[in-house]
Amino acid sequence: MAGHSKWANIKHRKAAADAKKGKVFTRLIKEITVAAKLGGADPNSNPRLRRAMDKAREANMAKDSVQNAIKRGAGQLDGVTYEEARYEGYGPGGAAVLVACLTPDRSRTGAQVRHAFLEHGGSLGADGSVAYLFNTVGLMAYPPGTDEEQLMQVALEAGAEDVVPHADRSVEVLADPLELDSVRAMLTHRGFAPATAEVTRRAASSLELSGEAAERMVHLLEALEGLDEVRDVYSNVEISDEVLARI
Repeated sequence: MAGHSKWANIKHRKAAADAKKGKVFTRLIKEITVAAKLGGADPNSNPRLRRAMDKAREANMAKDSVQNAIKRGAGQLDGVTYEEARYEGYGPGGAAVLVACLTPDRSRTGAQVRHAFLEHGGSLGADGSVAYLFNTVGLMAYPPGTDEEQLMQVALEAGAEDVVPHADRSVEVLADPLELDSVRAMLTHRGFAPATAEVTRRAASSLELSGEAAERMVHLLEALEGLDEVRDVYSNVEISDEVLARI
């Protein structure tokens, strides 16, 4: 998303909070289940499932939990069935917001998402109202201090589409979503294993907010992130470090 590097510190805090609440495993199980349901139980032919399993391994999830989630998704075990749902809307100042969910109950989740928008000065839009503002990309993130020039050379040789440096000296490498795994494998082989690698949505252009609108936007994004059935929240908003620090 636009503003990814500035918003990352909020998402990291959210991840830490989820870890304390035990929500990390819940979200991973949902993702594994849906990935297996949509693309099959074989991670060798299902990139989405393979990436979900990698995240589960990094989170030290038990292998039995991973396998049971795969079996439920493939219809080999009874259990809760999840489906993907997407909601689009506008935040304070007209910022675009895209909310990706994994849910067993679309009506309940839709009501929760609508409430979060209304409570924080936003509004839920119709399907297609903001989705066109976002591109699907393969994104690999590197921490501050990464050798940008060397990474750029290796990334372009590996078939990456772009290398994006940030003011905090972190770096993002963008790739075609279908090529993400092969690009990551080559980067890792050359000594540039990314901190994270995922298929995500990125805004084509950004909207900078300040003052009260920026603060309300942060609270909206945090409220949406806090919903159990929300997988990812994307926005085209840019918020200054000063505003984030104050909040």
